[in-house]
Amino acid sequence: MATALESGFDFTVPAELSARAPAEARGLVRDGVRMLVGRRSALTTEHRLFTDLPTALEPGDLLVVNNSATLPAALPGRLPDGTPVILHLSSARPDRRGHHLVELRRPTTGAAEYFPLELSPARAGLPITLPAGGRAELTAPHTPRLWYARLALPTPPAEYLASYGKPIRYGYVDREWPIAAYQTVFADQPGSSEMPSAARPFTPEVVARLVAGGVLLAPITLHTGVASPEAHEAPYPEWFRVPGPTAALVNHVRGSGGRVIAVGTTAVRALESAVRADGRLGPAEGWTDLVITPSRGVRTVDGLLTGWHEPRASHLHLLEAVAGRALLERCYAEAVRGRYLWHEFGDVNLLLP
Repeated sequence: MATALESGFDFTVPAELSARAPAEARGLVRDGVRMLVGRRSALTTEHRLFTDLPTALEPGDLLVVNNSATLPAALPGRLPDGTPVILHLSSARPDRRGHHLVELRRPTTGAAEYFPLELSPARAGLPITLPAGGRAELTAPHTPRLWYARLALPTPPAEYLASYGKPIRYGYVDREWPIAAYQTVFADQPGSSEMPSAARPFTPEVVARLVAGGVLLAPITLHTGVASPEAHEAPYPEWFRVPGPTAALVNHVRGSGGRVIAVGTTAVRALESAVRADGRLGPAEGWTDLVITPSRGVRTVDGLLTGWHEPRASHLHLLEAVAGRALLERCYAEAVRGRYLWHEFGDVNLLLP
């Protein structure tokens, strides 16, 4: 069973700094969110807008983006006694044993609410009735929160979710938003339970300006699992693909002294999972259980564009591996002081060497 992996990096984020709605519903456009730029060598921060990204980067920089599209991965269900639950499906793709990771939550008038572990009905063998004759049965715990489950669905999982699921929504989001609000401009490979949100502010206009300025872009795929912001767990296996052309381009840029900037922690995890024994990147796909920590370090990226993460979240290990502890502490302190917005609809942090 997986264990908690807290970063030890603690801070307080006022509740009002949660982005409760997409930028477009807050009077902005997608690319109108704020961007805090941190530079590791000088330990400096700079307040910018996301539309400034093309000028914050240099010709020859390579942005690696996740092209995974978000699924409506929250399903209504009922326990044997009739109690309603929400089943968060962590991947539409079963693991090697044919099992899925799921999380049980209880429905409220707003978003699905976290079950305190002592009140969770989860147990081995628990059947859950799903829409249209679908069924899930919990088999074994992966963590106290996440369980393995066998699914019996009338149609393939992605098709079933499209018919009966809704986007996963946590309590800080003000209301239900359509699945389009959870897609990025790069999304063309359905499979993520939650949006690879670092790329959400990109628009075709920003991408065109990046390309015109000599910045390169290359895709990877990593299908994200269920985050559950109340828990601080080690990352669990997720399916990824690094295509051959992306691997070759990363090797070329790094070999010629250029910079590789990952868009999101998902892109870092995919790239680092494809490093060969000789230190170069090769094409790869499959399930990765890689956990990136400061002691392991990173071998494929020089910088990172990311959202703002929860206090003590395990993702902060990965951020520290890329940016260093001192810059990370400075950025988060400045973000709280500057009232940047957290979560998938919030602002972003560009960490550069």
